[in-house]
Amino acid sequence: MTPASLLPFVLVGFLGGPHCVGMCGGIVAALAAGSAPGRRGGLHLAYNLGRISAYVAAGALLGALGGWLGAGGQSAIAAQWPVRTVLFLLANLLLVGMGLYLLGLPQLLLPLERGGQRLWRRIQPLTRHFLPVRSPLQALPLGFLWGFLPCGLVYSALASALASGSAAGGAAILLAFGLGTLPNLLAIGLLAVRLKEWARHPVVRRVAGSLVLAYGAWGLFAAVRLLAG
Repeated sequence: MTPASLLPFVLVGFLGGPHCVGMCGGIVAALAAGSAPGRRGGLHLAYNLGRISAYVAAGALLGALGGWLGAGGQSAIAAQWPVRTVLFLLANLLLVGMGLYLLGLPQLLLPLERGGQRLWRRIQPLTRHFLPVRSPLQALPLGFLWGFLPCGLVYSALASALASGSAAGGAAILLAFGLGTLPNLLAIGLLAVRLKEWARHPVVRRVAGSLVLAYGAWGLFAAVRLLAG
């Protein structure tokens, strides 16, 4: 993992901010409303630390799984097919999907979110044990659980983690994505408005979407060449 290879995930995390605010805005608002002004910063930090920790843990797990599959594992299929190349192909296809999302075409990611609803229905009841949030010790596990909220952008990053072939690579990808989402969910008041306006600016989204789309398209081309060879 190099800084250049992680940049698309930071861009998607940040410029997908309006989507993240829509998904997590309710709990963020609850944190602000249910605490004294002087304590809100600590609650928000703890919540986001838990949320990003969930991303990193999932990324590390899928990265390790990808490495196991790529090495052949115990699977006859893995021994017969170029698993790493196929995973790389899938990851870059979803990178293309992330680029299209930023360009205003989210359809490719919507089926992923629908698929994640089954897992979320099992996890969501656990969040009630930490509400209302009165301390960082409640906000931290609540954020970790909230990290499993169905999100096509997160799932796309997880596909790339799977293709990375290592726990460290998968964790780095999801950390980059999580840090990209952080400003939009931490920012308060006027600053939050300005960040959201900047992230929604058509030129900004087109440039970022085009960059991510080009990165994914290049990866698809490379994967197809490997499969053809």
